[in-house]
Amino acid sequence: MEIRDLHCIVIGAGMGGLAAAALLARRGMQVTVLEAQSAPGGCAGSFASGGLRFDAGATVGCGFHPGGPLNLFGRELGIEWPVTPEPVAWQYRRRGRRLDLTSSRLGIVARYPRSAPFWEEQAKIAGLLWRLSAGGVQWPPSTPGDLSRLAMKGFEGLPDTALLAKFMKRTTLEWLASHGLDTVSEFVRLIDAQLLISVQATSRESSALNAAIALDLPVSGTWRVHGGMVRVPELLVRSVEADGGAVLFGKNVIRIDSIRREVLGVETADGNAFAADIIVANLTPDSLAVLDGREAETPPSAVRSRWSAFMLYLGVDSAAFDKAGIDHLQLVTPEGRLGECGSLFVSASPAGEADRAPAGQRAVTVSTHTFPEPWFEAQRRGGDDYLRLKERYTRKALELLYAEMPESEGSVRSVIAATPVTWERWTGRHLGCVGGFAQTSLFGVCGPSTRYDNLFLAGDSVFPGQSLPGVVTGARRTVELILRYAQKIRR
Repeated sequence: MEIRDLHCIVIGAGMGGLAAAALLARRGMQVTVLEAQSAPGGCAGSFASGGLRFDAGATVGCGFHPGGPLNLFGRELGIEWPVTPEPVAWQYRRRGRRLDLTSSRLGIVARYPRSAPFWEEQAKIAGLLWRLSAGGVQWPPSTPGDLSRLAMKGFEGLPDTALLAKFMKRTTLEWLASHGLDTVSEFVRLIDAQLLISVQATSRESSALNAAIALDLPVSGTWRVHGGMVRVPELLVRSVEADGGAVLFGKNVIRIDSIRREVLGVETADGNAFAADIIVANLTPDSLAVLDGREAETPPSAVRSRWSAFMLYLGVDSAAFDKAGIDHLQLVTPEGRLGECGSLFVSASPAGEADRAPAGQRAVTVSTHTFPEPWFEAQRRGGDDYLRLKERYTRKALELLYAEMPESEGSVRSVIAATPVTWERWTGRHLGCVGGFAQTSLFGVCGPSTRYDNLFLAGDSVFPGQSLPGVVTGARRTVELILRYAQKIRR
């Protein structure tokens, strides 16, 4: 049996599913992607309302730098990404003070001079981790061969790789403490705000090694995706189709058919059934469990995707962002818990993109982390409780927006709010969990393998987690295991 004789069904046209589908189709496998919505993207998708087109979730393009995961991915598939570099990754605002996060650490070091040795160490560790991840990341290891390859990479990287050993079980806060920075509350607040949006945990809980890569994001650079983030999954759909695959929309998978350790195919809500030799599920583990006829599983604490998001989609006068001089901002309250409207990430569509907003306006996406359970509890109690909760969060988010970005007050022309309930409906994810797992440890993370021999996970629940680079890197690992399985059954 040749690889071209194998049929792979991919559940979900989010970034993880499409990345895996494009790589498999390029290698000659028969690929069919089934997507419940009418357009691709999932958390990197878009929607239109009132003449505005919003990025639904992801708003910042990263990984497109030379040698970066998206750069290499595009070269492999022959895709020219429609991107240009942003001069500033985003601007951090707290108590009215502003700090531009750029490819240089000079601004941060000027404000926090004691942090210079920490950033030197961070750059060294991040560079080492980038080099080790070149050619794929065999983590978590699934075979003795994976362990052997990891050991070989570590041996070849000596003596530098020995530096990683002392960080393996260290939290980011412990790392900061080793530089005497754990008591510099303003600096810890800055670090915590960056980590929450990139590794889903603050310095007290996050893994130091995960943080080293996450804190490298502004240095690696962010990129404007012309036409919005959805252009990336749209180009992947074209790649799949150009290589003989199919992407079918309006196909909501409601059931997985299996026998023992093998999946036979899937069923969709419109009554169709699709047989498959291999399945890729662009789902969270608990969403997969529901499709499989089991109760939603609570993953180990190290991989639990606890967070969802509360979102505002705003039509805002362009003058507010013209005055701000920046399209991406992180707004943080002086103290208290981050997330739950104690911090916001704000992104505006670029000036002049007529397909995103009418003349004189910008399409603005605002997000804050929120725990999903209270939203579903409010919904169960009745519509009024749910609406009151949504109104309270809307007021709280707008208060922080106006406090830290006063140029926006009086400029908001329209408001749409989305909650974890919305995210569950939009993505099909159980409890609307988005953003991937909290990266508190490298051990116990979720890999692509499942209880079935021929079903594999993709997406932000799979190590290394969220963001375009993370999801594409995870998809490569998924494809590696699929090709290994295909070789096994072809013998």
